[in-house]
Amino acid sequence: MSRKLHLNAFLMSTGHHEASWRLPESDPLAHLSVDHYVHLARTAERGHFDSIFFADSPVLQGEPGRRPAGKLEPTILLTAIAARTSKIGLIATASTSYNDPYNLARRFASVDWVSGGRVGWNIVTTAGADAARNFGLDDTPDHAERYEKAAEFVDVATKLWDSWDDDAFIGDKRLGIHSDPDKVHPTDHVGRFFRIAGPLNVPRSPQAYPVLVQAGSSEDGKNFAARYAEAVFTAQQTLDDGTAFYSDLKDRTRRLGRDPENIKILPGIVPVIGDTEAHARELDEELTRLILPEFQRRNLAERFNLPAEELDLDSPLPADLPTEDEIQGAKSRFTLIVNLARREQLTVRQLIARLGGGRGHRTFAGTAEQVADTIEEWFNAGVADGFNVMPAVLPSGLERFVDEVVPILTQRGLFRGEYETSTLREHYGLPRPGSRYSADAAATIAL
Repeated sequence: MSRKLHLNAFLMSTGHHEASWRLPESDPLAHLSVDHYVHLARTAERGHFDSIFFADSPVLQGEPGRRPAGKLEPTILLTAIAARTSKIGLIATASTSYNDPYNLARRFASVDWVSGGRVGWNIVTTAGADAARNFGLDDTPDHAERYEKAAEFVDVATKLWDSWDDDAFIGDKRLGIHSDPDKVHPTDHVGRFFRIAGPLNVPRSPQAYPVLVQAGSSEDGKNFAARYAEAVFTAQQTLDDGTAFYSDLKDRTRRLGRDPENIKILPGIVPVIGDTEAHARELDEELTRLILPEFQRRNLAERFNLPAEELDLDSPLPADLPTEDEIQGAKSRFTLIVNLARREQLTVRQLIARLGGGRGHRTFAGTAEQVADTIEEWFNAGVADGFNVMPAVLPSGLERFVDEVVPILTQRGLFRGEYETSTLREHYGLPRPGSRYSADAAATIAL
C-alpha cells in the first residue's frame, strides 16, 4: 500500500488570520457557538480528514480588543461534537502544569468512550506568569522543570489508562460477577510531582488511550516528543528547515527504541485559496489591510521581552534581541519568528503582516491546484507525514479546502477517498497500545 497523507484541521473561531473576524461574512461570536464547530467538524469529516484539533490555555490569551479571545473548554466541546459526527478524530489541548493527572486521565478516557475511540490529547506545559497567577503562583517554573513534570504526568496518565485490563469485564449475571477484580490494578505512583493510588474509575477505552500529540520544537520539546508523542504539530517556514526537523525528530525517536513510523509529523499550513493566483492574493491582501498593527506590536514586544516602543513599525527588528536561552516560553517559535524576519529582511510592520495569518506557520496564497502542489512537494520530499491545515478564514477556508484541494490530493493517490477505519489511532496508522499489565508485558519486564 502506498504512503498516504494525514490531514488535521486546526480550528480556531473565525479562522487563523488575525483579522478574519472583521470580514463581512464572519460571525464575531462564532467562537462561542457549538453549532459553528459542529459544522466545521462535519466539513472536515466530509473531506475524510484524520482529525480536528483545538488549542487551549488556562488563561485569556491575547487582548480581547484584538480578536475573539474567549474559548469553550475543549474536552466539553469535543463531547458535543462527538455526538454529531461518526468518524473524524477529536484532539484537545490540556496542560500538564495546571491539571491533575487523575482527573485529566478520567476526562479523556470518558470522551474516548463517548466518541467510540476518536480522541487525542495535545500535551502542553504552558508558559507565562499570567497563567501561573490563575493558580495561586507568582510565576511559571522554568522550561526544563515544566518538561520534567510533563514527563511524569504522562507516565502517570498512561498507568491510569492501563489500570483496567481489556478483558476485565465479565458481566456474568448468573454468578453475580460484573468485572474481575484481579484485572483492575492499583497505580501506586509516587514521584517528584505526583502521588496517585489509582486505579482509574473509567475502564480502558476503545483505543486503549488517547493518541498523544505534542507541538513544542525546542530541544526539551523534541526530546519529549521523541519519547511520548504519536503525532507532532510543528511550524516550519522552509523546505530545508522542515527537512532538518523531520530527520532530527525521527532519529531521536529511533534512538529511544521506538518505531519512527509511529510518530507522525504534521507541519502547519495556512492556505488562502482563490479562483486564480491573483484572486488568492487579493483575498490575502484584504486580510492584511484589516490588521491593527499596534496590537500585534505589543504582542511581539511581549514575546521578545522588550518595551513596545523599541519596535519601530517601519524598521527591522532590533539587532540586540534576547537569545533563545533567555526565553522561557515558546522558545522554538521565538527563533522561527526572528529567523523569518532576518532572512527576508522584514520591517516590524511587514513581519506583523506575515504573522497575522498563522503566528509563524507557513502561509500560502494560491489556487487549489497550487496548494495541492506545495503539499505534494513537501510530502514526497519526506519532510512531512501530513499537514496541520489552518484555514485563514472559517468556515469558508475549510470548505474550499475540502471541496477543491482534497479531490486533487485524492485523484493523485495521496489521500484517502473514504474512511477505512473507525478510531483515531487507526486513521493515523498507529498501533493500539498493549497494557503494561498484560501477560506479554509482564514477561518482558521479568526478562
